[in-house]
Amino acid sequence: MRIGTYNMISQIYGNTGTKKTKTSGTTGSGSFLDQVSFSSMGKDMQTAKTALGNTPDVRESKIQDLKRRIDNGTYDVSVDDFAQKLLDSYSKTNI
Repeated sequence: MRIGTYNMISQIYGNTGTKKTKTSGTTGSGSFLDQVSFSSMGKDMQTAKTALGNTPDVRESKIQDLKRRIDNGTYDVSVDDFAQKLLDSYSKTNI
């Protein structure tokens, strides 16, 4: 094992991932704390995830309208549209 390679690898990766800050505690030991920072993209993703978590999965107004139309017998499914969607679904699973 060559020790020189380890030095080159440590130079490539560096220690820029964490920042160490010295704390001034009452112990006086001079310990260090790790700091983590998140990018703005990470913060935006967290905001989007929270917003999606608060959004209902089902649109109740749409469901109620479909139930009413089915109960009244006025809900009509186009045979051509159904067949096309069935073929599209089949072709996606068998690619």
